[in-house]
Amino acid sequence: MINKQVPDIAAALEGIRDGATILSAGFGAVGAPDELLDGLLTKGVRDLVVVSNNAGSGMRGLAALIDAGMVRKVICSFPRTDDPRAFDAAYKAGKIELELVPQGIISERMRAGGAGLGGFYSPVGVGTKLADGKEVREVDGKRYVFEKPLRGDVALLRAHRADRWGNLVYRKSARNFNPVMAMAAELTIVQTKQMVELGDIDPENVHTPGIFVDRVVVV
Repeated sequence: MINKQVPDIAAALEGIRDGATILSAGFGAVGAPDELLDGLLTKGVRDLVVVSNNAGSGMRGLAALIDAGMVRKVICSFPRTDDPRAFDAAYKAGKIELELVPQGIISERMRAGGAGLGGFYSPVGVGTKLADGKEVREVDGKRYVFEKPLRGDVALLRAHRADRWGNLVYRKSARNFNPVMAMAAELTIVQTKQMVELGDIDPENVHTPGIFVDRVVVV
């Protein structure tokens, strides 16, 4: 019998090691797996590379990990938020590395990684510092920058509903990067508000199929 539900956050995060690349979902605080990120803080893993839309806000979740010195590098689109004190302090002190990636590109790089593609060409960033060191190719008279796929060791996601097979439903805009991150990681861990019975989620309403999910914990 397939049952991907685990009893608690500690069990959900079992096996995550120092140096892991973490795909952390969310658009700001919306859809962010804060409890799982707090669990990483308790677990004490270090030297992490975190891929996220932003670099944390306030002193919770990703921001708390950065403040504790547990994140070596952030790959994101928006390092500045309404309260970026943790990232600002770490960056100004030279304690964290930043790779700035346009929002559409970071999403497409993860989608390429999840789809098993070798990368893609995009017009975004041509002629700017974002293209430094990257291959530029001309196609039909227009220049494109080659972008490599982006994958993670672990994806941390936040769903609204889940079943024991790992099928997920997100709430409105909280869906954001969750589905593409689920596809682009070796291990996908989900915190959900509700665990429902098999069949309670209409197959037509499944946002992320359980085939991409490894562990689910109710928070």
